[in-house]
Amino acid sequence: MASTMWIREKDDKAIKFDHITFEDVLRKGLKVMDTTAFTLSQENELPIIVFDMNTRGNLMKVVCGENIGTQVSL
Repeated sequence: MASTMWIREKDDKAIKFDHITFEDVLRKGLKVMDTTAFTLSQENELPIIVFDMNTRGNLMKVVCGENIGTQVSL
């Protein structure tokens, strides 16, 4: 994951991480979200869950606590 963390249609060799730190995302040059939002989340210690919003039902799965994406945290 410049590799991506999740988007296989853009990179057939993309790797899905269950968990990754903000530091690792920056060190590996991964494209998670826009830089300002990412930095604000990191500075305020707000974890991010990266998942495919285009797949029907995924938002409900995330809200219900299913591990379908990648958690980015300290």
